Amino acid sequence: MVHNGIEYGDMQLIGEVYHLMLAIGINQEQMANTFEEWNKGELDSFLIDITKDILKFKDSDGKYLLPKIRDTAGQKGTGKWTAIAALNYGMPLTLIGEAVFSRCLSALKNERQKASQVLPGPSKKFSGDIKTFLEDIRQALYASKIVSYAQGFMLLREAAAVHNWDLDYGSIALMWRGGCIIRSVFLGQIKAAFDKDPNLRSLLLAPFFLDAITKAQNGWRNVVATAINLGIPTPALSTALAFYDGYRSERLPANLLQAQRDYFGAHTYELLGKEGTFVHTNWTGHGGNVSASTYDA
Repeated sequence: MVHNGIEYGDMQLIGEVYHLMLAIGINQEQMANTFEEWNKGELDSFLIDITKDILKFKDSDGKYLLPKIRDTAGQKGTGKWTAIAALNYGMPLTLIGEAVFSRCLSALKNERQKASQVLPGPSKKFSGDIKTFLEDIRQALYASKIVSYAQGFMLLREAAAVHNWDLDYGSIALMWRGGCIIRSVFLGQIKAAFDKDPNLRSLLLAPFFLDAITKAQNGWRNVVATAINLGIPTPALSTALAFYDGYRSERLPANLLQAQRDYFGAHTYELLGKEGTFVHTNWTGHGGNVSASTYDA
């Protein structure tokens, strides 16, 4: 299930890269050549390889087949199951969740066609250097793929803790490398990371992936910012970056969420330095204390 969830994420990331390439004026032959070149390096994987083949394929009329395919994606449910499991275990598999919702949005084809006639977007056009931006896209795709796998292993780790499973994460990565849709060259690096530290909390903290994502960060941020300015939806690329920034943040605004929950529902909160002790505040100063009753938010 987790394998297929990561597969959903990988496919969505590649789709967003394809969309961005279209937006900046890359023709399909150039796209195919770009994916072919990417498949010789860090992004070497089954999905990159078949994307190159799809981009090169021409119909019986000599025209590319891909632009003729209706842009509504189906799904069998494994991505949804992964997202549901992530919610049940309290794990932030944001990229896989966005990949599932993106397929749901694609299914609203008739609504999107009508909305495209009335909802305005930015008028800004891409004006940067295409060769440089393509390298930024490659870096963004690579960094986001690392986040996708990191999130998948976080879910496995939490499920193992809950059910007292003894999972060999390195062997799982090795298994995925042989004959699976998400097989890629860096699955070997995932195995090496878990072999070195079986208790690794996140792949993002493993030296190989930490170095890779550090090098990719500037291009990644430029791609997300450029996509926003061009009005190109990149939910997976964007949420991968948001997750990365959230994971590296010592403080998040959840203290305000806790205060709000306590204000309207007396759900209590912990104070810094007094973890494990839950307190409630009468925030209004009048009317007595509120109490949680029929709901929890």
